[in-house]
Amino acid sequence: MRPRIALADDHALVLEGIRLLLESEFEIVAVALDGRELINAVQKFYPEVVILDIWMPVLNGIEAAQRIKESNPDTKIIVVSQHTDKSFLEAAFAAGCDAYVIKHASGNELSTAIRSVLAGRPYVSPNLVDAGALSAFDPRRDFQELFATRLTARQREVLQLIAEGKSTKEMAHVLGVSQKTIEFHKANLMEVVGLRTTAELTRYALQQGLADPVPHSKKNGNVR
Repeated sequence: MRPRIALADDHALVLEGIRLLLESEFEIVAVALDGRELINAVQKFYPEVVILDIWMPVLNGIEAAQRIKESNPDTKIIVVSQHTDKSFLEAAFAAGCDAYVIKHASGNELSTAIRSVLAGRPYVSPNLVDAGALSAFDPRRDFQELFATRLTARQREVLQLIAEGKSTKEMAHVLGVSQKTIEFHKANLMEVVGLRTTAELTRYALQQGLADPVPHSKKNGNVR
């Protein structure tokens, strides 16, 4: 049987491109446009490999990867991202990811990364290594204070949704809780990070890499 793969990216065209690239060698069992949709797909289809982007709406790829690994530790996770900064790689591997491929890599490289992680070997794009970006990078090392790891998982969820401009009512709907619960988490969040306004929380989320500085609607050519 061909290895089963789930894909996640907030660009529909990127998802279709990856699907076309891989479907002759692997079985694509699910595609998702955000991290929460991806987690649901993994629980439904149990793919051997998950391929995801870091910046996705509702739940970012780092948070999604961590939750997938907690519930499905044998699932291999490959990040496909445009970001070459070492902090993003460190955050990805700290969350349990098994490979990191840059988006402008060759098409064959992604297949190589899949075969590598299925064989139990971590993979990082050679271009990053050749450029010296990973001179001190160890994919098995533990990392601290990346992607707001001092916050609870729920606080990180709320923080990302705040940065995406969601209202209290919208956040409550996404997370399946009451608006009072959202206000409780938001108050605790402000206390922990020492910030008092939505604008300050949004800046903090962007600094921590929890949200995309380019709104999802603008990336897809829409104007609200």
